[in-house]
Amino acid sequence: MTKLKVLKQAYLPSQLTEKLKEIYDIYEYNELTSEAFSTLAKEFSIMIANGESTVTRELIKSLPSLELIAVFGVGYDGVDIHAAAEHHVAVSHTPGVLTDDVADLAMGLMLSTSRKIVAAQKFIEAGHWQAGNFPWTRKVSGSRIGIVGMGRIGRAIAQRCEGFSMQITYSDHKMIPDVNYPWVKDIADLASQSDFLMVCTPGNSENKALIDEKILKALGSDGILINISRGSVIDESALVNALQQGIIAGAGLDVFSDEPNVPESLLHCDNVVVTPHMASATWSTRMAMSQLVLDNIAKWVESKALVTPIPEMMAS
Repeated sequence: MTKLKVLKQAYLPSQLTEKLKEIYDIYEYNELTSEAFSTLAKEFSIMIANGESTVTRELIKSLPSLELIAVFGVGYDGVDIHAAAEHHVAVSHTPGVLTDDVADLAMGLMLSTSRKIVAAQKFIEAGHWQAGNFPWTRKVSGSRIGIVGMGRIGRAIAQRCEGFSMQITYSDHKMIPDVNYPWVKDIADLASQSDFLMVCTPGNSENKALIDEKILKALGSDGILINISRGSVIDESALVNALQQGIIAGAGLDVFSDEPNVPESLLHCDNVVVTPHMASATWSTRMAMSQLVLDNIAKWVESKALVTPIPEMMAS
């Protein structure tokens, strides 16, 4: 039996790639010459991307038989979903299975930034403890946290914050009926009421530079920003300025606007903790994400349905 041809557009875990090759005829997009791509384009009905992929209108249009874009990741802001809809291409992603890991890292960044854990390790490594104690840091328990985006991950973070007896408020595009925390419509108002501003909103075009100079000023010189959503959600130049000028107290960042490139200025701020977009990068979660990609493709091939379509598909 001839294997279905599948276009692999981006990096995937080797375990997932090997499993895909057992079932499908996998072609690496970046390894195809323009001539080879033109010859094969009409044979690809499925494309696999990841959460950092850029899938443009032009690429979608160049694949006349494309039916499904299966995204390895919860975020799909790099996929032109409007073009996909216009060309009747379905899009799946891998939500749910990574919620706990992302929420866990968000808490880790909040603790590490406020308690200056990284700086404290460097303090010991440099031999400074011999001369005196490390400076006092910030208490987390009982603090005020404002959560921007009360989806699955936002709720999981809020649940963890309850364990720290934190005062929780949130902002979303509207009040969510089954969320019992106070809703604040304006993010600047939310920031002004918060010791920590936790950003976990989707990284779509509507949210580009959502956290800007105004909001950072509202967060204030005692406030700490945590971002585990997408780098594009933050005005990065405004953030660098806010950190350097003491407009905010610090930041914990897992995502950046031009990954894997991180502004040099962020790397030299002692009030910043950075991680390399690793919030969901645990063995168990990446294996679960891989299985969800396989399950979505298998269900589509079998019945033209999906296990986890993107919300825009469910709303249409």
